[in-house]
Amino acid sequence: MKKSLLVALLLFAVCVLASFEQEMNQQFYEARRDRDVAKIEEIIRTIEARSDLKSNSLLLTILADCYLEYGDWGVPKEQKEKTLEQARKYAEEALKLDANNARASYIAGAAIGRLAQYKGIIQSLFMLGDFDKYINKAISLLNENDEEQRLYKTFALIASGMRYRDVPWPLNDYKKSEELLLLAGQLTPNYSNIYLELGLLYLKTNRKDKAKEMFQKVIDSEPHPLLIGAHLNAVKTAQEELEKLK
Repeated sequence: MKKSLLVALLLFAVCVLASFEQEMNQQFYEARRDRDVAKIEEIIRTIEARSDLKSNSLLLTILADCYLEYGDWGVPKEQKEKTLEQARKYAEEALKLDANNARASYIAGAAIGRLAQYKGIIQSLFMLGDFDKYINKAISLLNENDEEQRLYKTFALIASGMRYRDVPWPLNDYKKSEELLLLAGQLTPNYSNIYLELGLLYLKTNRKDKAKEMFQKVIDSEPHPLLIGAHLNAVKTAQEELEKLK
């Protein structure tokens, strides 16, 4: 009887934890969708208060994702670098618990990529190895047949495409950049940021007509239902780039 009760209590505890993780994940997706600063700050506080955080790879991953997004659009410029460092730290802690955590691999790589913007050119080039390691692992592990993982694989392909577009010669590869971004478009054709990044690539390679086509596609497209805030920002940038091309 005591053994059965113990098993029942353990199962209940597991269900409660799983429910909490699912709730935090759902709240994060909503905060990211709307770029809701107050909501993402509340999620961060809630997860960081958990006594089991350091032993839970999924909670660490959700927290890292919160800091990645928060560092992108939720904090003043002077706080971005510190916030992205937190994203990388928590993602790498998640990977120590689960080396095959594909979402955490993407977050770690994306955080490094964004942090490179705040470093000098020499230091940022030294970060390329870690970026490639994490992003390539994420691309290889993420299952495009799973809806959530397909979106993260799309993010990882975009990040890799931007890496080959934006690093200096001879480390860049515009053809590979285009291939990666087009592959992202095949996975998630309703994510307008893909076409924005393609437009910027075509500008860099002096294909202005193609660039205009991509920027107009951003403006004309409907937002991805999980990424409305990102779409609105992409539309604004695309309109600015089209204005420059007049």
